Amino acid sequence: MTNPFKYFAFISYSSKDTAWGKRLQRKLEHYRMPATLCSEHGWERKPMNPVFFAPTDIQPGELSEELQERLKSSRNLIVICSPNSARSEWVGKEIEFFYRLGRTKNIHFFIVDGTPHSNDPKTECFNPIVEKLGLPEILGANIHEQVYRQPWLNKERAYVQLISKLLGVEFDAIWQRHRRRLVHIAAAWTAGGIAVIAALLCVWRISQPFDAEIHINEASVHNDNLPPLKDAIVTMHLDNETKSDTICSLNSNLVFSNIPHKFLKKPVQVSVSCCNFLSLDTVFALTPSVTIDIHRDPKVYGNVHFCTWNTESETSLANTTLFVEGFEVTTDEKGFVSIFIPLEAQKKTYRVSAPVPLKDSILTMPSGANDVLLTK
Repeated sequence: MTNPFKYFAFISYSSKDTAWGKRLQRKLEHYRMPATLCSEHGWERKPMNPVFFAPTDIQPGELSEELQERLKSSRNLIVICSPNSARSEWVGKEIEFFYRLGRTKNIHFFIVDGTPHSNDPKTECFNPIVEKLGLPEILGANIHEQVYRQPWLNKERAYVQLISKLLGVEFDAIWQRHRRRLVHIAAAWTAGGIAVIAALLCVWRISQPFDAEIHINEASVHNDNLPPLKDAIVTMHLDNETKSDTICSLNSNLVFSNIPHKFLKKPVQVSVSCCNFLSLDTVFALTPSVTIDIHRDPKVYGNVHFCTWNTESETSLANTTLFVEGFEVTTDEKGFVSIFIPLEAQKKTYRVSAPVPLKDSILTMPSGANDVLLTK
């Protein structure tokens, strides 16, 4: 049998509700019905297509012949109800014309704002023509009906209410499936949103600079008789940038701030220089907390060099056995002494004893070939 109607529905609305009109048109034309219902009723998967949505630039006056033809060619009339459409003369004329066609049962109401039968012009959502024509008591599908806590779910329920009335099927026949589909979509969007947020957080995190705290540790044998570490200069090389700062003691540290995140856990070159300690130039993986081992230079207080000299005879004390802090040593033919003392036994000053009287028996370190110990 040939379908006498060109349009499944005609949407009547106020120009102030244009967004709702367009949204409803898209919703109806693209709504896919369950395959079982389509098979049962002989529908296509998208049975509500096409839906006529009138232009918004219609001039005041009587309905044009074109609009009258559109209304005649439409199986259903859908009125978007709001205080705007309730005050619209044009909406009233479209309802009345469709009513005169004898299709009262095919007039459907979709409430987007206002209150049905409030009798208050500010809130009434039904056009006065509804009461004037004595149309059957119709509440219409209302997006603000509070069935669920989520407003968006109430809105979807109103869509399905309208669809079930348009197609003449039980509401539950499509609502339960529609709600399950919405839940799945919401879950997918939530999971996708979480994944996007996680990805953005990850990108944000790896783009953030970080601070590297540098600690210095004396890895050599500790000796309380020697001066502690003081003013160690630490230099870090980052591509074309060099950061340098000073650590005052082993109990303190320094912080290199705002290091680009790309250097985290990447090899960087670091050098350390400090008086009485061996210079260090190394490469290690950079982390927010780094401990660098340095070693005391054992030669500074361990290489003992000096010359003996007799002030009366103006001669050196050659081939003579001396004791430097208990370590036995013999002067050479020119009266020079050279001895290395292990790190654990080193001191800032050494007591020297000899078989002859010494004018000064204390040797202050570090010492060198120009240091002279005088004998009487």
